Amino acid sequence: MTNATPATGPATWLADRAVLRIAGDETRAFLQGLVTQDLGVVTPDTPAWAALLSAQGKALFDFLLWAEGDDILIDCEGEVADALAKRLTLYRLRRAITIERTELGVHWSPVGEQGVADPRLAALGRRWLAAPGDAAHGWTEHRLRHGVTEGRAELGDGQTLWLECNARELHGVSFTKGCYVGQENTARMNYRSTVNRRLVVVPTDVAGPRTRVVYSELGLAVEHRRVDDLGEALRPDWLVAALVEPAEG
Repeated sequence: MTNATPATGPATWLADRAVLRIAGDETRAFLQGLVTQDLGVVTPDTPAWAALLSAQGKALFDFLLWAEGDDILIDCEGEVADALAKRLTLYRLRRAITIERTELGVHWSPVGEQGVADPRLAALGRRWLAAPGDAAHGWTEHRLRHGVTEGRAELGDGQTLWLECNARELHGVSFTKGCYVGQENTARMNYRSTVNRRLVVVPTDVAGPRTRVVYSELGLAVEHRRVDDLGEALRPDWLVAALVEPAEG
């Protein structure tokens, strides 16, 4: 089992996540030409955040990639797991690769030694894959308070350019791996430093014209805003740095 761990403690299972297994001799080469992340960095101890994009460089699915032996496990939203598997199957063509949903669960803890640090931001806590257990509480608020967005409701379904999802700052893209779906526009934005809009977390429980989703019980919303009009949006350190430091070309 990935990142072998002892039996999980109480209330760590992220019940809205699912795990797909990609298996076969060509698994890494197959994914290398599709997703935004370099499969070379993915090991059992170093998962990576990545996405499958449209040809225009807009996010269709985001997920974490884990290695287990020669297989790659995809930690994704449960609601879109079947759609993601179907999309990957379309790209598979005649490769001897299997794409299956597993019975593994995704686990999270804000503190502790179990699992590994979230590859997007260490402050998000620890993450691991194991059998499902008791459902965790607090993950969504913890993530949003750190300004990190994920999933179709927040990122949109082919609506948001990947770099506008803060993928560069949160380690969700490689600019050295070579071609993948949506690579051309993504690379152009990076080298020209033209990320004019970003997904941000805003302290409000009222939807506005730029709102993607409102979490009224948390008093937080995810909005797609111009970087010159962030207003009251939360500004964690990683975002502050991104706004003042242009990307290296």
